Amino acid sequence: MSKATIGIVGLGVMGRNLAFQLAAKGHGVAVTDPWPAAVRDFRAAILPLGEGIAVHDTLGDLIEGLARPRAVLIMIKAGAPVQQQIDALVPLLGPDDLILDGGNSHYSDTVRRGVALGDHGLRYLGIGISGGEEGARTGASIMAGGSREGYAQVEGLLNDIAAKVDGVSCAAYLGDGGAGHFVKAVHNGIEYAEMQLIAEAYLILKDLLALNHEAMAAVFAQWNQGALRSYLIEITARILATKDSESEAPLVEMILDKAGQKGTGRWAAEAALDLGVPAPSLAEAVSARSLSALKDQRIAAEAVLPAPERSALLVKEELAPEQLGEALLAARICIFAQGFALMKAAKEAYGWSLDLAQVARIWRAGCIIRAGLLEVIDQAYREAPDLDNLLLAPGFRHTFERTQRAWRRTVGTAVGYGLPVPALGSALAYFDTYRRARLPANLIQAQRDYFGAHGFERTDQTGTFHGHWQDEPEDPQP
Repeated sequence: MSKATIGIVGLGVMGRNLAFQLAAKGHGVAVTDPWPAAVRDFRAAILPLGEGIAVHDTLGDLIEGLARPRAVLIMIKAGAPVQQQIDALVPLLGPDDLILDGGNSHYSDTVRRGVALGDHGLRYLGIGISGGEEGARTGASIMAGGSREGYAQVEGLLNDIAAKVDGVSCAAYLGDGGAGHFVKAVHNGIEYAEMQLIAEAYLILKDLLALNHEAMAAVFAQWNQGALRSYLIEITARILATKDSESEAPLVEMILDKAGQKGTGRWAAEAALDLGVPAPSLAEAVSARSLSALKDQRIAAEAVLPAPERSALLVKEELAPEQLGEALLAARICIFAQGFALMKAAKEAYGWSLDLAQVARIWRAGCIIRAGLLEVIDQAYREAPDLDNLLLAPGFRHTFERTQRAWRRTVGTAVGYGLPVPALGSALAYFDTYRRARLPANLIQAQRDYFGAHGFERTDQTGTFHGHWQDEPEDPQP
């Protein structure tokens, strides 16, 4: 039997579906899993269609079944489990063999592992894979970083399993070190914020405009035919139209309002803080999920905290679904602007050869945040690779001129009636802050100098200065 082209360690949903897709594309695949039960179950599952897939009980057997130079893709939970598999692989591999980490590892771990494995003569790639189960089986967006030689070794294979747009692969090498996993973390940060935006739109349609689920589904389906076209808008229309098989109620209303998270969205918000890049909507989306988890506290708070009065009729006069759609579009642009500004800062800080137009291109299909908007972003960075911020792209400036009034009315109406819209609101605050030449930060700097002698710059002179502030008033005499 000929030896396999690639090995896969990890037979969960992503690992097994990637194995099936690789085999279907003609690649010999060898697989195993740290859990014997997973190996046993997979072996039984592929009996009818296992051509091209060799199942092994141990890492040693898997390595023996690979052609040289060997390539092993790890598809297991990030953190200690990945490190354990890397440590087990090192003594089994030789010079120029390649380890690919296809999980959601933190980019700093990827940097560290790349250096350590290089000392052993091994190649290492951190591979961000987006698209979930469907992407793993039919074509994903693949963000690679690390060894350039290692990427060249598997480039054809990765292109085969990537999604395609007009025949162009949605897989790319983005830079050395942790570039691939960093971009995947930013992708997930944008994903969190996009999902929060859509949830807020659903809340406004349902709670303020009093639309039923059939009408809400129709609104989202209509939005998906225009500038808001995206995977998340598309599936939201389907979700809102789905009935619960047991109760015949809308299925979405049978789901407890507590949103889970795996941490990758938080990593994007943390990276923004570390790099000093404003990304408030990404952070607000993480906070919104954390607040949703406080279900018992929220139930208790609703009983005692006051809410503003509101009239459904008045709201319908103030706001319509068309205006909400315009607000959603403007806020979405701001969310992508925050994510791309974060990647630009990381590129400069870490010396990565990160092409932001290329990032937009590989996100056009396969991934969760795929959207028509990415075509415009791709074009913006092709025309101006060093663009400071997407808000300045000519096409988006015109969009803001058209949508701004509806955006402000949407946020103002929602806030006035007591609805939480942290993503819509923070995106608007980001836009308003970025567009102002003069901010009240001069007062903050004066306060810092007053209590901490931190100094300040003047508007009329160069250098650092300290103020001669008025003394604090003395306590009045009795």
